[in-house]
Amino acid sequence: MVVLAAVVAVSVPAVPAWAHAQLLSSAPAAGAVLPTSPAEVTLRFSEEPNPSFTTIVLSDTARTRIPTGPPAITSATVTVALEAPVADGVYTVAYRVVSKDGHTVQGSYVFTVGSSSSAPSPVAVPAASSRVVPPGVLLVFGVAAVALIGLAAYFALTARRALKSKQLP
Repeated sequence: MVVLAAVVAVSVPAVPAWAHAQLLSSAPAAGAVLPTSPAEVTLRFSEEPNPSFTTIVLSDTARTRIPTGPPAITSATVTVALEAPVADGVYTVAYRVVSKDGHTVQGSYVFTVGSSSSAPSPVAVPAASSRVVPPGVLLVFGVAAVALIGLAAYFALTARRALKSKQLP
């Protein structure tokens, strides 16, 4: 029985913390059409990012980097000030932050300054990514592993008892 408990304990995967930082909101918002240049870009995350590993880059459709100040972090909000107003057009905000639990969260989105019809078409930008397995998946696999191990142990013990009873005169 002790061996069975040890096998079950080793077979169930450890469940990591699920509190990875996520982008909650942004200003300008993704897909926004602004009449004039914003003075800053602000991103709000679900937890405070590590200041040493926080990057926000603003670029135009030619992928030319727009000059900004360094990221300023207040609690879970990161802000970069634009050094000068930008012209009408489509701009990409790309971010990469490391949350307090050490996981990297990165993504990008676009917004438009000026009329959306006069702006060039935005380049397709991959969605934000964070390689996190949903909590329910590991729980299901853990329960399934325990059930399979328990079932195997039951059949092994039943077969062993059946063999012993057949061998006795």
